[in-house]
Amino acid sequence: MLFPKVNVDLWSRIGEDMRTDAFKVQAVDWLAGAVRVETETFDDMGPVDEDPRWESRLAFHDYLETAFPLVHGKLKLTKVNTYGLLYEWEGSDASLKPILMAAHQDVVPVNPDTVQDWTHPPYSGYYDGTRIWGRGSNDDKSGLIGTISAVEILLKNGFKPTRTVVMPFGFDEEGGGLRGASSLAKVLEERYGKDGFAFIIDEGGGFTEQYGTIFATPGVAEKGSFSIRMDLATKGGHSSVPPEHTSIGILSALLTHMESHPFERQIDRTTPTYQMFQCLAQHSYSMPSSLREVIRHSLHSDEALRKAESVLLKDRVYRALVSTTQAVDIIHGGVKSNALPEEAWAVVNHRVKITSSVEATVSRDISLLKPLVEHFNLTFSAFGKPVPLSSPLSLSYPSEGSLKLSYVGGINPPAPITPWDLKDKNNETAPFRMLAGTIRSVFHERRKSADGQDAQDVVVSPGMPTVGTDTRWYWNLTKHVLRYSHHDSGNSTNPFEKAHTVDEFLDADNLVETIKFFLTLILNADESREF
Repeated sequence: MLFPKVNVDLWSRIGEDMRTDAFKVQAVDWLAGAVRVETETFDDMGPVDEDPRWESRLAFHDYLETAFPLVHGKLKLTKVNTYGLLYEWEGSDASLKPILMAAHQDVVPVNPDTVQDWTHPPYSGYYDGTRIWGRGSNDDKSGLIGTISAVEILLKNGFKPTRTVVMPFGFDEEGGGLRGASSLAKVLEERYGKDGFAFIIDEGGGFTEQYGTIFATPGVAEKGSFSIRMDLATKGGHSSVPPEHTSIGILSALLTHMESHPFERQIDRTTPTYQMFQCLAQHSYSMPSSLREVIRHSLHSDEALRKAESVLLKDRVYRALVSTTQAVDIIHGGVKSNALPEEAWAVVNHRVKITSSVEATVSRDISLLKPLVEHFNLTFSAFGKPVPLSSPLSLSYPSEGSLKLSYVGGINPPAPITPWDLKDKNNETAPFRMLAGTIRSVFHERRKSADGQDAQDVVVSPGMPTVGTDTRWYWNLTKHVLRYSHHDSGNSTNPFEKAHTVDEFLDADNLVETIKFFLTLILNADESREF
């Protein structure tokens, strides 16, 4: 565990205040107010100076300025590309590398057809005495509010940092950060230089109970991501004289073929996910002994590794962590019930495993689709280039249509791996060790019994979130990228289980602990001289 030493009295005094009902009410008000401002990001949004849907961010900026007056009165604020927020809290020692605490302002849209399915309206910020409900309460306004409120509290208590604290808040993370974090990254590199930060922390893995033990899994790696659009074009006409397969039927067959052929799912010993499994085997209270043994033996036995896979990969989240994934997320076709659809299209999202590449994933997609393209007598082009077919179309058998693959949005390769080994005491792993100690101390403090005895502990293991983050734009700023949200996922291996769906919520107690986590992280980083 790692507790502040120089500022221990300050930390203890603030901690006492944070245990009160009055503070919980304040924390709930902060997050609920943020949820009430709709900051949706859509896939088809245009430039920031043209599309009026971006303007919701201005209302959010106004809210932050009202809710956090000390932050806005004492920190330097730069607005980047109109809606990106860059707060800088200058420290007294310029020789110390700053820390960067990132979050994003935006949320995924609420499907209008599901509004009636919400327990409480999605932008109400309703508090039922236990939970704050609404879009963004979990992903990621809780992270943004947790960060900025920690700074507000420290300012209120007279703290002056030695190490500079920087908070960039992007505005289109749910669209890949193409306009927000990408623009913020350029400004940050101009001001602080390459490798100018001690570490970056952004949303990511939380803590959860697995096999009877609480594990926290900060992300030290991130899968790559990109989406492809599949455009299928065929001849139109009256639906009374249909062909054997319409464009919708052919596209459906192609998509079904993809889903029927998932990417290889195997555990790689070189990855942080494998180290997490080893940690589970070592520290879990209730893991079946047979599974514990095969995980341990898998260090040197391929047979044991395959046996471990047969059990572990029954979990959908674990399967996603170890493999490249594909998800058919959008499909569209047809305009009239009695007219043959001339066009149909779909979007497939890929998350690329850290031992693969975007190029390998694209190559595999093309190879997988080619036999069906030939079967349906189509022409085939991928990313602006024709794809040669083994049975070229001839004049005797003209094409029945065409399939075109293209990219949609950004193309992100897998991230570099952050140095993480807790046993390695050199400076290369100091930021991760500091984070691990902070997680344990905050978790411990919130669960102490009245007489001060320990009630529960948490084991910290390297992890990897299944989702992408704005940190993809910040790789030049440091090699210490930490992806962690101090969220309690219960007994689920998926910290984002309640994000991007109906009835998103966050427990109020979890919010208070999140604020305490960021506050403690700032103080611990301020005192460290290992990085």
